Amino acid sequence: MERGDKPPVVHIVDDDASFARAIERLLKHAGYDVATYAAAQHLIERLPNQGELGCVLLDVQIPGMDGPALQTKLNDLGSTLPIIFVTGHPDIPSTVRAIKAGADDFLTKPVASADLVRAIEQALARHKASLDLKNRLDELRARIGTLTPRQREVFALVIRGKTNKEIARALGGTERTIKAHRHMVMEKMQVLSVAELVSLAERAGSIALDSGQPD
Repeated sequence: MERGDKPPVVHIVDDDASFARAIERLLKHAGYDVATYAAAQHLIERLPNQGELGCVLLDVQIPGMDGPALQTKLNDLGSTLPIIFVTGHPDIPSTVRAIKAGADDFLTKPVASADLVRAIEQALARHKASLDLKNRLDELRARIGTLTPRQREVFALVIRGKTNKEIARALGGTERTIKAHRHMVMEKMQVLSVAELVSLAERAGSIALDSGQPD
């Protein structure tokens, strides 16, 4: 955690109050923010901000909606928070189901402090990488959104290796006009070379570049 960053939040969902308090003290001492919930429904009612770094420490057996059911619900709600299961009664089928459904780890009570902190650090590292990727894609989409329909068409042809002459022939217009559009594309996308533009387009993935109509 870098100086000045907001601490990640660990959301503890466990009806064992003494366990939750002990883990809360441990994690706060380690520099994390902590939120505790005695039941799954409490977490759903106060669904964490998906843009904030964090993870869920989830007991398997809790009253009402159990841990795996909450995992399914969070997945359905589009949550990207990593989930670390903890249980006092481990069984292989439950472990396999939880991991297949996307759980980051599965720990057995009593869990050693070092093992717990290590699992949380690994989950948070994966979550940070996921958030960073989303932010980069959002920024890229915003840049593409500033292009006019004609510039989007030019963008799509430039990254396919077409020359100004070929683009002018394909879209109609003069090479001089296409060159001006190409310059604006490079400027708006904040790149200096076609290679950089291609790299951006590859990262954009499914973002459509040629859906607009000529302006």
